[in-house]
Amino acid sequence: MEAPTSGPGTRESEASRLRTLERYDVLDTPPTEAFDRITRLATRLFGVPIAMVNFIDQDNQWCLSSQGLALDRTSREVSFCARAIQQGDVMVVPDAREDPRFADNPFVTGEPHIRFYAGAPLTAPNGHRLGTLCLIDDEPRSFSAADRENLEDLAGVVMDELNLRHYAADLDASREAHRE
Repeated sequence: MEAPTSGPGTRESEASRLRTLERYDVLDTPPTEAFDRITRLATRLFGVPIAMVNFIDQDNQWCLSSQGLALDRTSREVSFCARAIQQGDVMVVPDAREDPRFADNPFVTGEPHIRFYAGAPLTAPNGHRLGTLCLIDDEPRSFSAADRENLEDLAGVVMDELNLRHYAADLDASREAHRE
């Protein structure tokens, strides 16, 4: 049987998600203070050594901001965040060594020795999940309902900032076109 070409999780949906991501112009860009502030706050709020703002394109995970781990990009194939955007809410992995999806992942078996992961999807106004605000620890841990809500709220702040930048760029382009 042939795979469907429209609806959630299909090639058409993924192509639309990638077009939305491209419009935000966040891939392979230098970190900015606004997003660094959010990841610094996340490490303190949740008591984790690593917090990241990541975006997932067709082949890679791109890091827009990172605290505690120097990583600009990695393969989508080994990305925890690529799995997190497939679900609508916060994805929590209490101990990656015990999770069959991740037990053999090179980031679990080697540096940075991920044990705990929590990722809240960064969702565009059109509903496409573009990436995550994620938390990583090298120790297993639990994550409460209040923690999930706080992480979702911080992910919302990331999207608010992205949307403001996107709308400002559109406004600037419109003004420039009007002047011409």
